[in-house]
Amino acid sequence: MATSPELLRVSRLRKTFYGGPDPKTVLNDISFSLSAHDSMAVVGPSGCGKTTLLLMVAGLLQPSEGAIQIEGIPVKDSTKSIALVLQHYGLFPWKTVAANISLGARLQKRRVPNEELVGVKRDLGIEDLDDLYPAQLSGGQRQRVALARAILLRPSLLLLDEPFAAIDTITRERLQEGLLEIFAQRRFSFIIVTHSFDEAVFLARHILVLDNGTGVRAILENEGAGDSSYRASPEFFKRSTELRRVLEDSP
Repeated sequence: MATSPELLRVSRLRKTFYGGPDPKTVLNDISFSLSAHDSMAVVGPSGCGKTTLLLMVAGLLQPSEGAIQIEGIPVKDSTKSIALVLQHYGLFPWKTVAANISLGARLQKRRVPNEELVGVKRDLGIEDLDDLYPAQLSGGQRQRVALARAILLRPSLLLLDEPFAAIDTITRERLQEGLLEIFAQRRFSFIIVTHSFDEAVFLARHILVLDNGTGVRAILENEGAGDSSYRASPEFFKRSTELRRVLEDSP
């Protein structure tokens, strides 16, 4: 069976923070790759460097050692190939939904055809929110606005930092399914940081497990991910149990 070309390669990554009485290394010797139109979840204990890893892949934080390549090009700064959705959405409270959605494309001087804009909002169920402000939205609506803004950038790789953490369970599951639908339609790759075992298993074909020893504990393969029916399957529960066991055995 043919495989997709490699999109992302992370090689021997290390990040040490200086400035306190002692240097603090939060990630060390991190290596993995991700194919085009593929998905990965990053899980691990609090403080193990999950968000730090995401920021380095996005080009917003420089590694102390190692290399990151996107489509064969070294990541030294932010790049149009990568879009990032933060946990707290990153919406500007003084701008309307319509203005927040179009902001990223405007900053990149990217022309977005109206039919594409309408289609993204329709896919995310936010087509009637244009004139509202973030304070008037629910958490799930704010998250969808942030996703719309990122998707309009047409990234090859979408990075999501605990995007559904502050949302109730029913809304979270709907947004997970919506992400998979858009993933299938628009054929980008994504990496999601999450604390939820079930979310990692439902969404991601590869699960990168970090530990508090600053390294990679395991990379679990999860071929069933990406199918909306996977959540109710025996394989889903098997993978969730396996992931829980790996995390509980982490230092």
